[in-house]
Amino acid sequence: MRIRKLSGIIVSVLTLTVGISVMGFSPVSAQEKPIVIKFAHGDPPDPIVGSAHGDAVTFKNLVESASNGRIKVEIYPANQLGSEREQLEAVKMGTVEMCNVSEGTVPGIFPEILVLGIPYLFESAPLAWKVLDGPFGKDLMEEMRKKTGVKNLTITENGFRNFTNRVRAIHKPDDMKGMKIRTMENPAHMEMVRSLGASPTPVAWAETYTSLQQKVVDGQENPVSLILAMKFYEVQKYLILDGHVYSIDFTFINDAFFQKLPKDLRRIVEDAAVVGGLVHRGMQQYTSAIGVEELKKKGMEIYVPTPAELDAFAKTTQPRVTEWVKTKVPPKWVDYLFKEVEKSRTELYGKN
Repeated sequence: MRIRKLSGIIVSVLTLTVGISVMGFSPVSAQEKPIVIKFAHGDPPDPIVGSAHGDAVTFKNLVESASNGRIKVEIYPANQLGSEREQLEAVKMGTVEMCNVSEGTVPGIFPEILVLGIPYLFESAPLAWKVLDGPFGKDLMEEMRKKTGVKNLTITENGFRNFTNRVRAIHKPDDMKGMKIRTMENPAHMEMVRSLGASPTPVAWAETYTSLQQKVVDGQENPVSLILAMKFYEVQKYLILDGHVYSIDFTFINDAFFQKLPKDLRRIVEDAAVVGGLVHRGMQQYTSAIGVEELKKKGMEIYVPTPAELDAFAKTTQPRVTEWVKTKVPPKWVDYLFKEVEKSRTELYGKN
């Protein structure tokens, strides 16, 4: 697979970059015990297939070199420290310093994140980035830090989520009726599936392939990169590129731990997380971009909906999910989000 072939190249480049960056630095003295950051995530230990791992490797190397060995970063990929939910809870408690997890795990400790599950908000990644990197994203993450003690270092991505299934091609909302669709444990995503007449079925990520294979569920929804990486094409025939939700990953750190770091080390950690986040976004965008053709080669039937068909999906799902979200979180966050989306859309694309 082309993705696999590039993996070794990327790792070599990262290794070379790190080797250059640390030249001239001496390790921390034996008397100084380095500060250890445990960084957990759920992706496989491959920077191409697992963009979160590329993110973590970048972060580790930048932090360790820039801190001259005062910080040591230990990466725990592939859910070695528990599920994403357990990783986030561990960061909240302070038993793990950092994690990179998807938005589906966050409502359990910070319900306001549900606003980002409203479907068909963003028609492009640049629009999503502009909103999430702007005032709205910063304010939402600061609210989370104050309420939970979990600080966001950067917002990364899983990419746009799309429906797959084994039953029939999906071209319009009615085609979803009666299907059982695997979702994350995100109530907003589940409400979206219900609004399409399908049955949302939360299934743990590690059990998703088996559930599809054994026909416990008919379909699922994920970005192209993950559909390819997880080999869902082996158990799913149909894919519609509807991009219903822009799926987010967050790099979180325990705020109490972070605040205890010396000021210069806090800056190093923050800067490295931003760079790691850019690697994460870039790798995900790349694998999703080339993944469509790869999935076609694997035998999936892929449908690209027309603007009118996408509008029908949005009209079916967005009002219902929006009203539901307003019953779960302060409505001001929903209003703020829609305002920033429109403002950012105008700044990027001009007025219609």
